[in-house]
Amino acid sequence: MRRAALSLGAAIVAFAAILAIFAPLLMPHDPFAQDLTHRYTPPFWLPGGSSAHWLGTDGLGRDYLSRLILGARISMLIGVSTVILSGIIGTTLGVLGGYFGGRTDAVVMFIISCRLAIPVILVALTTVFMVGSGLWVVVLTIGLLLWERFAIVARAATRQVSGLDYIAAAWAAGCSRTRVILGEILPNIAHHLLVIATIDMAIAILLEAALSFLGLGVPPPLPSWGLMISEGKDYMFFKPWVIEIPGIALLILVLGINLLGDGLRDRLGARTEQ
Repeated sequence: MRRAALSLGAAIVAFAAILAIFAPLLMPHDPFAQDLTHRYTPPFWLPGGSSAHWLGTDGLGRDYLSRLILGARISMLIGVSTVILSGIIGTTLGVLGGYFGGRTDAVVMFIISCRLAIPVILVALTTVFMVGSGLWVVVLTIGLLLWERFAIVARAATRQVSGLDYIAAAWAAGCSRTRVILGEILPNIAHHLLVIATIDMAIAILLEAALSFLGLGVPPPLPSWGLMISEGKDYMFFKPWVIEIPGIALLILVLGINLLGDGLRDRLGARTEQ
């Protein structure tokens, strides 16, 4: 069962990655082209649907399938970029605190405590409102707010492995601190950080969707899934598919990332126990 969940999660994430990478080749129409004569065309399986627009069109007549595919690229870009930024910050702080201990660890724990006292969504809303919306503004804002899990896990894992024999052997061989940290500690705590990366990636995608829904995320006409839901909310009772399609896509992607993270945790945890 766990292996099936891991395979399903990996398949969903891989499919989203393929959509993100090859989006220009897979989009059947220009996602920004407007056709007001075909506004709110329903998907092909509903009465009045058209095979020219498989998932219908939005309020400006733009092809929904094309915008959904481009939205996958934006979601994956934000998720991956945020994880890279937050991973660098959090892992650096966590490894330094766990390795050196003492005052360094106290400073790191103080920084982590300060971060945990900050409400992420409120700070993100305030920052984006003051600075202005934009793709990279959202990435930087979320990345600078979601590093604490990396720091906590990296610190705990570093303290755990620092006393093991191979670290002592590296010291006895004359390795520098940089060599010990980069060559011995980081490779042996990477599996913990990989699981955290999947968790933070899902959170970043949801947070971006929430910001875009509120009009403070990715600016139009870029088709963020959260923005697509926001644009269709006024018609949710009359044309429910305009929010169901991006909502289901967001649900499936986040579910796939979580399944992948849970599966990696089980597999890598079992491997380390052996």
